[in-house]
Amino acid sequence: MLVIAHRGASGYRPEHTPAAYRLAAAQGADYLEPDLVATLDGVLVCRHENEISGTTDVAEHPVFADRRITKIVDGTAVTGWFVEDFTFAELRTLRARERMPALRAGNTAYDGLEEIPTFDEVVALARRESARLGRPIGVLPEIKHPTYFRRLGLPLEELLTERILALGLRPDEIMIQSFEPTSLRRLSVMTRVPLVQLVDSGSAPNDFLRTGDGRTYADLIEPRGLREIATYAQVLAPCKDLVVPRSADGCLGEPTRLVDHAHRAGLGVQVWTFRAERRFLPTGTDLPTELTRFAALGLQGIFADHPDQAVAALRPSVLNV
Repeated sequence: MLVIAHRGASGYRPEHTPAAYRLAAAQGADYLEPDLVATLDGVLVCRHENEISGTTDVAEHPVFADRRITKIVDGTAVTGWFVEDFTFAELRTLRARERMPALRAGNTAYDGLEEIPTFDEVVALARRESARLGRPIGVLPEIKHPTYFRRLGLPLEELLTERILALGLRPDEIMIQSFEPTSLRRLSVMTRVPLVQLVDSGSAPNDFLRTGDGRTYADLIEPRGLREIATYAQVLAPCKDLVVPRSADGCLGEPTRLVDHAHRAGLGVQVWTFRAERRFLPTGTDLPTELTRFAALGLQGIFADHPDQAVAALRPSVLNV
């Protein structure tokens, strides 16, 4: 089973930093997961959101004070500083910081130490670590808010495809994920790398909402929806609550049939996101127990903030720290 380092080893270092990616590789992750957004001049950089006040020190730079603004992103009003309003050179003057300092206080020791990495830099890092450790380490980028960025003239699908070709990335080095089916359909005719349809536990894909398509994520995971996903993607990546729901008291309930149905449609299944902190765990269950319960369902991969703990639980004989 693949262990995918969610935003790097984000349980131990500020997310989407070189340190988080390097640590994830050392802890045994098979894939590094960079979320991708685009700068004003079309450079793909690694941030979970295009609004960056929570993950950088942008608010401490007076020169950028006038760029604080409110925008509508995927139907929600968001106030702050946005990657697409900065050139790459300007963005490089910022430094990364921990997104959840109250929960992950230890990570704040690394605040201000690193720049925001580009997609190219994460690929180079994965290749270096793969050579150093003697095992393959791939990248599994998620393109964020693709409909939003396309309307700004920053089509993430084309920008990413250009980088895949320029970097000579092979299909065994990369998979691409998105919550938006339209985006994955575009990619399916642009590139031959494996594609991953992300599915949330509620609402609907943003591209469906923008175009008036009445289907929801719940429709996508019905057998008919899964068969449609299989026409453009190779993997389904559902929220873990869709695979093993929690009961009213927060305990793990009985598994759904989603994994079986996805396999019958010809899709692999990668489930997100597993975290070691108590607030994210089911009642009465630790992370190894939770992972073991999910692994028994025949998954192909899991996303984890603490890759070492996932590797120790799922593949203890190959842990390489």
